[in-house]
Amino acid sequence: MSIGVCYFPEQWPRERWKTDIEAMAEAGLEYVRMAEFSWAVLEPERGEFDFEWLDRAVELIGEHGMKAVLCTPTATPPKWLVDERPEILQAEPDGTPRGFGSRRHYCFNSEAYREETRRIVEKLADHYADNPYVAGWQTDNEFGCHDTVRCYCDDCSVAFSQWLADRYETVEQLNAAWGNTFWSQRYNDFETVDPPRHTAAEHHPSRLLEYYRFANDSVVEYNRLHADLLRGCNDDWFITHNFMGRFDSLDAYSISEDLDLVSWDSYPTGFVQDRLEDGHEPTPDQLRAGDPDQVGMDHDIYRSVLDRPFWVMEQQPGDVNWPPHCPQPGDGAMRLWAHHAVAHGADAVLYFRWRRAVEGQEQYHAGLRKQDGSPDRGYEDATQAASEFENVLEDGLAHVDAPVAVLHDYDNLWALSEQPHAPDFDYWNLLDAFYSAFRERGVQVDVVHPSSDLSGYDVVAAPALHLVTDPLAARLTDFVETGGELLFGPRTGVKDAYNKLQPRLQPGPLTDLVGAYVDQHESLPPHLESRVTHLETKTNYEYRTWGEWLEPTTATPVLEYDGSNGGVAEGRPAAVVNDERDGTVTYCGVWPEANLADALVQPILERAGVDYSTRLSEGVRVGARDGYTWVTNFSSDRYRIQPASETTPVIGGLEIDGFDVTVLAGDLVDGLSVASLK
Repeated sequence: MSIGVCYFPEQWPRERWKTDIEAMAEAGLEYVRMAEFSWAVLEPERGEFDFEWLDRAVELIGEHGMKAVLCTPTATPPKWLVDERPEILQAEPDGTPRGFGSRRHYCFNSEAYREETRRIVEKLADHYADNPYVAGWQTDNEFGCHDTVRCYCDDCSVAFSQWLADRYETVEQLNAAWGNTFWSQRYNDFETVDPPRHTAAEHHPSRLLEYYRFANDSVVEYNRLHADLLRGCNDDWFITHNFMGRFDSLDAYSISEDLDLVSWDSYPTGFVQDRLEDGHEPTPDQLRAGDPDQVGMDHDIYRSVLDRPFWVMEQQPGDVNWPPHCPQPGDGAMRLWAHHAVAHGADAVLYFRWRRAVEGQEQYHAGLRKQDGSPDRGYEDATQAASEFENVLEDGLAHVDAPVAVLHDYDNLWALSEQPHAPDFDYWNLLDAFYSAFRERGVQVDVVHPSSDLSGYDVVAAPALHLVTDPLAARLTDFVETGGELLFGPRTGVKDAYNKLQPRLQPGPLTDLVGAYVDQHESLPPHLESRVTHLETKTNYEYRTWGEWLEPTTATPVLEYDGSNGGVAEGRPAAVVNDERDGTVTYCGVWPEANLADALVQPILERAGVDYSTRLSEGVRVGARDGYTWVTNFSSDRYRIQPASETTPVIGGLEIDGFDVTVLAGDLVDGLSVASLK
């Protein structure tokens, strides 16, 4: 269990480096990430390389018992390169080039830039191939940040046409698959299919989905270029990339096929603002510590991508510069985030960054140290976390063992995002509704691609499985028939792989498994009161945004619409349960509010024999990993932890303060409760 930091020696006087690195070692840090934005310093003019400064920094890191993680510097092509080869620049949908002056301004499909990438990466990899202090490499930096996965330049147009020609046997097959008779959108050859640039009305949804897949594949190829060059120089290095939280346009599963280690960048108080649903404001506690389920879902995605421990390559160290507002995190929050990550399966947490910069765009982004080198608020948190990981917890914790899988897929995200059919229909927020219901019960969750092996899970939830093929339906049927519990959310099985409506009524290929079909659907504005009644308990529950009227064939209704929102759907089934050999399928045709989601999840956990806690308060979460149980408190309130069996805390106590963490010995989720001490 490691704590590390990101460092930019090129931004500081050389005489300061030794002092900084000595202080890193004294703080218990183990890894130092460097050089992701340093191309102009490494190669100030074409062919004139200067590695001496980085050599010295790496040497100092090694001399103080730490390891360096180096980065390929391609996220920031220098000005001389842009001037020499302007064709490397990305283009907006209207054709405007994305110019020099920031970062991530290159096109993934530019052959010129791929040539320059080979040159700089080969030079760096060769130079450090035998350096014992370099543990591994990060490719580039945050692929796609600032909406840069999708470029619309001429290079991308040519590449898209070729991508389609490789994917379809004939252009007639493409026209049929997409449904291009609509609005006279047929093509006569692949070369005429250009990127979805600016147009008068909305684009064809099939064309958009395929362009998003193409753009993602372009990043996969570009990342593979880095990974292959690095492995060719030293196959003992690990290769990673730092993904971002809840990032829409990049498929982390496909990129990670070429990685040894998955990492991501965690900024809880920023995410809770700029990734929050429209019309919703973060609570005061969320502004101080973030939302544990929002951050937790990202942890669980990146842990599950390669089914192994992950790293947080950038952890928020204090206040940050980029969200709408930048409140100071709560006391202890920076330590809390590190423990929360480890509970979800992280093996290392690296804070971004060591010192606050005195120049450039990120001057209002904190570091563990202030710009004068004195400790900032996050420093004590980081050193305390490092000490606890080294001295209290066992070295090399095993992987998280999750009994529940939530299916997550970028194709479905892209398809639903293009035709949401309601202003507040958001893929991530729908996943939240189901994911949080499990986390509120202390249950560990893997967030996995639908193609993953599901046989090891007791429960699978598919909140937004919009695109469904016959092979996927067969795999899910097999999971249920062999004893699994399967939970579907609304808008399941609506479309095929090309983003067209299924020929069968929804849920299409899943109809027989669900034992019901969707007769009608409606999207609902927030001000319209919407409720359903649980047929067994006679309890009323609220739902929102989306409702489907189900017609059971073999399934049993469990929810029906009451007379709210005009009574149009009154008495119609809103959710059904269907037994299929040894397992059970639950189909929920509405977007559930939290109480309804809990009412759906609890009987599923009971039938599956999955241990769970009492329902946890907002902001309090429980994680279990390798014989330890973490209770993390993202709120400012105090709580008393009440395990069902006697235990002794190894970190913290049974009374937990605001923005604090307690670690218990043993897997104690079953029956655990947390009571408020207000």
